[in-house]
Amino acid sequence: MDDRTLRFYFDFISPYAFFVALKLPAMCEKHGVTLEYYPVVFAGLLNHWGQLGPAEIPSKARHTAKQCMRYAKLNGITYKGPKHHPFNPLTSLRVSTLEVAGSDQARVIECLYSLGWEQGGDLGNDDEIVRALDAANLDGARLVADSKAQAVKQALRANTDTAIEKDVFGVPTMLIDDQLFWGIDQMEYLDLYLQGKDPIKGMKLDTLGQRGATAWRSGIRNLNNPDG
Repeated sequence: MDDRTLRFYFDFISPYAFFVALKLPAMCEKHGVTLEYYPVVFAGLLNHWGQLGPAEIPSKARHTAKQCMRYAKLNGITYKGPKHHPFNPLTSLRVSTLEVAGSDQARVIECLYSLGWEQGGDLGNDDEIVRALDAANLDGARLVADSKAQAVKQALRANTDTAIEKDVFGVPTMLIDDQLFWGIDQMEYLDLYLQGKDPIKGMKLDTLGQRGATAWRSGIRNLNNPDG
C-alpha cells in the first residue's frame, strides 16, 4: 500500500516513548512509511481511562526505573533521566506541536528528548528548554513564546482528544491503518506488521473480549458498560 502514514502519540514524560522515538524514524524509512508526530498529554489519557501512571505507584516507579536502565544499557543508549520526574510537560509538548515547530518538528522533538532523557535536564523548565533548542540551532525563545498562544494550547488538547477517540490509552502508541501498537515491546510486532507478516493476520478478532465480564472491582468504572 502506497502513501502509508504512521501516527506516533507521545509525551516526554514517558521513558518508553523516548526509546521508541529513537527507533521509529529508521523503521518508517525502511518500510517507506510517513511518520507523523502527535504530542499528547499522558495525564489526560490517564484521567479519561481511569488509570494511575507508573510514577504514581511507588513500587511500579522503582521497577520502571530499573527496567529502563537495563534496556538502555543493553541497547547502548545514553540514559540519565530528567532532573525531576514526574514534571510538568506542557511547554515541551506545545513546543513540539506542528503548529509551533512546523517543518522543524522532528528536530525539536529529538532535541527535547535529548535534553531530558540523555542529558538529565529539566523538561519542565522553560529556560532550559530555550537553551537546549538554541544549542540545536533552533530559535528557542521564539518557539517557547509561540507555545503560549491559546490556539496552541487548544491544538495539544485536540491531539489528546483525538487520540482518545482512536482508543489510545497510553504512550508511546503507534497507529497505522486501523492497528494500534502500544509500548516499546510492540516494536517487533510493528515491524512485522509493516512487512505484511502480522502474526494475527487473517484471524477472526471481531468477537475477541466481547463475551462480557462476570466480575468487576468495586469502585472501578466499567467503560465497557458505563450505565451498568
